[in-house]
Amino acid sequence: MTVRSYSRSPLGAEQTVWTRITARDSLARRLDWPLLLSAVSLSLLGTLLVYSATRGRMDLNSGEPEYFLVRHFFNVCIGGGLAAVTVWLGHIRLRTAVPALYVLSVLLSLLVLSPVGSTVNGSRSWIQLGGGFAFQPSELVKVGVVLAMSTLLAAPLESDGRLRPDTRAVLQALLIAALPAVLIMLSPDVGQTMVLASIALGVLLASGAGRRWVLGLLGLGVAGALAVWQLGLLDEYQINRFAAFANPALDPSGVGYNTNQARIAIGSGGLTGQGLFHGSQTTGQFVPEQHTDFIFTVAGEELGFLGAGLVVVLIGVVLWRGCRIAAQAPDLYGTILAVGIVTWIAFQSFQNMGMALGIMPVTGLPLPFLSYGGSSMFAIWIAVGLLLAIRIRSRSKM
Repeated sequence: MTVRSYSRSPLGAEQTVWTRITARDSLARRLDWPLLLSAVSLSLLGTLLVYSATRGRMDLNSGEPEYFLVRHFFNVCIGGGLAAVTVWLGHIRLRTAVPALYVLSVLLSLLVLSPVGSTVNGSRSWIQLGGGFAFQPSELVKVGVVLAMSTLLAAPLESDGRLRPDTRAVLQALLIAALPAVLIMLSPDVGQTMVLASIALGVLLASGAGRRWVLGLLGLGVAGALAVWQLGLLDEYQINRFAAFANPALDPSGVGYNTNQARIAIGSGGLTGQGLFHGSQTTGQFVPEQHTDFIFTVAGEELGFLGAGLVVVLIGVVLWRGCRIAAQAPDLYGTILAVGIVTWIAFQSFQNMGMALGIMPVTGLPLPFLSYGGSSMFAIWIAVGLLLAIRIRSRSKM
């Protein structure tokens, strides 16, 4: 078996490398264009789908059909700007800011549970900023956790040359994920907690942690779910969602309404769809939260199997390029970080599209790049920026 070696680059060395790269190559040649173009295409397509789902919703847009169109496009632009800043800083230099970013995300998660927090759709997950703007700290938590776990697990391996982290490092990494996960679960927000668990699993696998740790994490997740159920931490609407998933025929006009309407919308699209802005289910406003949690139903109904398939393909390209970046990363930290991000995007995408198709329980997770929401858009584009930053540095080493 060939053991891949990684070199460490202190902050000063990273700055020197960046200067040397800038002088030698153009930025356009160093970017991962399939990744970037797929992410941009998804975001622009999401803008159209959000507009289709909201232009007739006078109860949401206050009589301004373009209200959500403008705001969503604005969020995409800010997300792209955050990605550009992330690329400019580089994933190595960001390591110095990881502790502060993680602590900030945890403090904001605590703030959500205080009187400052705001409840939306039964989950106390938001902080109102005024002017119609709100922030969801759990999105920042995902960025903080993937960075903090990757930094903690990679540091001793890069310095000592070991093949897998020791027990102390793994326990510390799990604690990093567990602390905000507990706070988010108290919201309660089951979906975001599941995403954090998937990130932790991906990071552990990428770091080379033993099989017992992976199995232990899965066992802990099952035990935690049972404990949450027995202690009554879930609200009644969340319990009903899982009941409707287990029995799709249960109360189709009540707890199973969301899933049933979502499947009807997707099924009515056929092969080519009813046409953008012409979906009968979308126009009739039959699918709840269609511009956020169920945005995939707009693609299925109005663009059909081909349009929905395009969404899946574009997300698949993002994941494929993320895996390539992880495999070619010049340092172990970059590899672990890229795998954590890929796991995050893969699980969240599967969960969102799965609940629209009725094969996963409804958890309220947005579809990456497409769903309306500034917090989720900013977080996912920061993740794209991190992948691009790793790729740029890896190409400098080739």
